[in-house]
Amino acid sequence: MASLDAQGFQGRVARIEELIHAIDEIAEPSARAKARELVQTVLELHAAGLERMLEITDAAGASGEAIIEEMAGDGLVSNLLLLHGLHPLDLETRVRQALETVKPRLGQHGGSVEFLGVTPQGGVRLRLEGNCHGCPSSRVTLKYSIEEAIYASAPDVTALEVEGATEEVAAIPKYTECPLPNGAGAELEQAPI
Repeated sequence: MASLDAQGFQGRVARIEELIHAIDEIAEPSARAKARELVQTVLELHAAGLERMLEITDAAGASGEAIIEEMAGDGLVSNLLLLHGLHPLDLETRVRQALETVKPRLGQHGGSVEFLGVTPQGGVRLRLEGNCHGCPSSRVTLKYSIEEAIYASAPDVTALEVEGATEEVAAIPKYTECPLPNGAGAELEQAPI
C-alpha cells in the first residue's frame, strides 16, 4: 500500500463516511446490519491491535516512549491514533503545541495568540493579542496560520472560538458526525449518519 500523508488519511476517512452513507441506503435491513457490523468489527480489531502495539512499545522503557512520541508527531499515525482514541497526548497539549509553532510567525507582525481553554465538548477558545487583536486581516491570520496549525495537530477539535478577530469565529466544525470509534464517538448502530 502506498504511504499516506495526513491529507491522504483525511481523504480516506471522508471516503469511509461516504461508504457508510451508502450502507445506510441498502434496502435489505439484514444486509445493511451485516455491512455495518463488518465495518465495526474491522475497526475494533484494528483498534485492539494498535493499542497492543502501543503497550508493547511502551514496555520497552525510555526507547519505547521515544518511539511513541515520534508516532504521535507523525501526521498519519497521529490521525490513526486519534481515530481509535489512542493518542498519547490530550487535546489541550496538542493545541498548545500547535500554537507554539505559529507564535513566531504572529510575532513578526506584532501579534500573538493566547490559549484560553478547551470546552468539555472539544471546542478551543483563543484570544488574538497585539496587532492581531481587531486587525482587519486577523481573520486571514486566523484562517491560514492558527486554524491550519490547530487542525493539523488536533483534527478532533469540534469548534474554534477566537476573541479579538474582526469577524468572530464561532463553532467551526472540522468534521461531520462520524460513526467511527474515536474514544468519544458513538457505536455504528447509534450514529446519526
